[in-house]
Amino acid sequence: MIKGLWTAIVTPFKEGRLDERGLRENLRFQKENNVDGITALGSTGESPTLTHGECDRILEICKEFYLPLMVGTGTNCTQTTIEKTTWAKECGADFALIMTPYYNKPTQEGIYRHFMAVADAVDIPIVVYNHPGRTGVNIKTETLKRMAAHPSVVAVKETSGDIDQASCVMREIPKLRVMSGDDNLTFPLMALGAHGVISVSSNLIPHLMRELVYSENARELHFELIPFFDATNIETNPIPIKAMMRMAGMAAGECRLPLCGPQPENEKKLQWLIETLTSRL
Repeated sequence: MIKGLWTAIVTPFKEGRLDERGLRENLRFQKENNVDGITALGSTGESPTLTHGECDRILEICKEFYLPLMVGTGTNCTQTTIEKTTWAKECGADFALIMTPYYNKPTQEGIYRHFMAVADAVDIPIVVYNHPGRTGVNIKTETLKRMAAHPSVVAVKETSGDIDQASCVMREIPKLRVMSGDDNLTFPLMALGAHGVISVSSNLIPHLMRELVYSENARELHFELIPFFDATNIETNPIPIKAMMRMAGMAAGECRLPLCGPQPENEKKLQWLIETLTSRL
């Protein structure tokens, strides 16, 4: 069952191509730091810009490390989501991370029917990804409760930024596992009963994120890491985390268009943060 620290892994590029060696280095780093699982092909992994062949290779490489694997398969088309989820299962995924359909802005009934169509079509545990900031639509608690009645819907990646909503989900749907999708809310949500985090920051600081999830000193560490969490949101994810990984000598490369490198003033802020955190990296 999903819990603890899962890293939303970046897709490293080199000269515009998938950096397979760099991806292996990053995955090895994650395994050495005892993460509980890897989430591939999500928004942090720049999945909309990847070819199908690149997605195949990424999952093949992820499976080399024998870490539990969650794969982002959500699209704004129900049939395409079913096809991608089927493909992810065939590739060995342990969970499918499915975000709310974006751009077409479905109603709550449409959201419910979308997820039920996928859950009925593919026998794989589903983590619902609620991120209204990216999709334009929030999954209401009553809708999520209906969805959670399906045995394949096992968890939600809660990225609404609304602690009241997350609290309501935990109170109203106790069978559903809640994973924070916001690093800065990991400690508050776990204090309320969430089961862990699907983290961007742990690409660079998995040891600290693991400590945040499992340590009795989580409150103090939460306050210590706030500047880092703020930095990861200084521009659109994964622009900041990939920039900081490059500064720290890790495989990341540039983002693919339409994402680009950070603005010069933000690059300086990120560089300063890396320099001040050197002893903790």
